[in-house]
Amino acid sequence: MFLALFILICFGLTQILVYGTIFDCIRPKQGLLGELFKCPMCVGFHIGWLVGLLANISTLIYIKPNIVDLFLLACLSSGTSYVLCTL
Repeated sequence: MFLALFILICFGLTQILVYGTIFDCIRPKQGLLGELFKCPMCVGFHIGWLVGLLANISTLIYIKPNIVDLFLLACLSSGTSYVLCTL
């Protein structure tokens, strides 16, 4: 159940950050950050480790991840966000 919630949360955040019009005015357009925010795989990776860290204090999904867990969750988020965005 944790992984399903984790994937849906990461996908939702990735969609909002990459494609959401609400962030058009603050989303970088050029440079390295501009390239990062165009890529759901890249944003998904960073969202994954961030959600993994926040899960430690969340009441919805609670885990105590170590550094390896955070890396694996980031990779899972990156891959699933990319696949779901391309559907």
